[in-house]
This record gives sequence, C-alpha cells and structure tokens, in this order.
Amino acid sequence: MCAQYGKADYWNERYTRDQQPFEWFQRFSALKPFIDAVINKNGNILQIGVGTSRLQEDMYDDGYKSITSIDISPVAIDLVKKRAEDRRELKFEVGDVLELGRQGEGIYDAVIDKGTMDSILCGDGSYANVQKMLSGISKVLRPGGVFFAVSYGTSQNRLAYLQASEYNWSVSVNTLPKPQVGVVLQSASDGQEVHYIYTCTKN
Repeated sequence: MCAQYGKADYWNERYTRDQQPFEWFQRFSALKPFIDAVINKNGNILQIGVGTSRLQEDMYDDGYKSITSIDISPVAIDLVKKRAEDRRELKFEVGDVLELGRQGEGIYDAVIDKGTMDSILCGDGSYANVQKMLSGISKVLRPGGVFFAVSYGTSQNRLAYLQASEYNWSVSVNTLPKPQVGVVLQSASDGQEVHYIYTCTKN
C-alpha cells in the first residue's frame, strides 16, 4: 500500500471516494506554537501536498494570508478550493513537488509539508525523488526562509536527507505526541509515539 503514495492515481481515487477534510499527522492547533515561532504571518507561504487538509484555512483564520497550496491530485485541489472559496486570498494549484524548481528562485518565505516527503520515500525511485523535491524547495526559498516538515520519520533517518551540504540548511528537530485519531501514513515498523517536526532554515 505504501508504494502507492507516490502516485497521482492513488490520490485521485482516494479523494474521489472520501471527500471529507483529513489531516495527516497533526492539526494546526498542535502545530501552531512551532509554526508561529519560525514563520512570519506576513510571509509568502507554500504548502506542498495539501490533500484535503484544513491547515491553510486554519492558518488563514489565525492571520496567515499569503498561502499557496499545491497537490498532485486535481481532485484534492478542486475539493479544497471549493471549500475555502470564502477565503479569497488563499491560492490552490495542481502541482508536482518534484517540479518546484521550475517556479523560480527565492519566491517563498516558508514551505510547509505534512507527510509529502514521507509519501515520496514510500514510492519508486525514492532516494532520487526526495533529493529532487528538497532541491526544488531550497531553490524556491528565500535566504532565511524555512522548510517546515512534519514527519513520522525519525531524525536518524530524515536528517541524512535534510542535512545534505547542497541545501545549506540549519536543521532543528522537535517532537509532538501522536494524536489519538487521524494518523494513517505510517510504516508497518513505526513504533514511535511521536511525530517529528523538522525546521530547516536556509542560510
């Protein structure tokens, strides 16, 4: 099942079948102290792999206005775009995180990811694809910008990717206890009781 997470067809079918909002890992209420500490509310923010999350709406209601959310699934983008149409400053686009580098350089003050990196690491060609994703994120971030990633992957595993010298990121790690419900994207061997928050600041 995990290998399907890297394929658009899987997500289109999933979101056609289940159109209710779904949060990967953590809700904004739990993430808010960590997000507020590193992301400026006036900054230009990109959320990758939005799915049917309400994160961008909750952030908007908390004062974050300039948020662009992308997903590889057109079905997901249609759902969240319709749901958030009263929050007109929010933007939603069909987009592939492996093609972020095409957008340009130094566009965003922050990039937020809840589980997209984990999904890519589940798919075919995972090592090359996660490098391509992180390289694109590094390119679109402004100097001093932040890549904020929520993951089930332990620091022993994820830091090997995030601390690659080519990105020149300063990386800090925090943990959050797992909520009782809504946690689906886990590996069979995942026995951790926490999720990991990786804050990567572009030097």
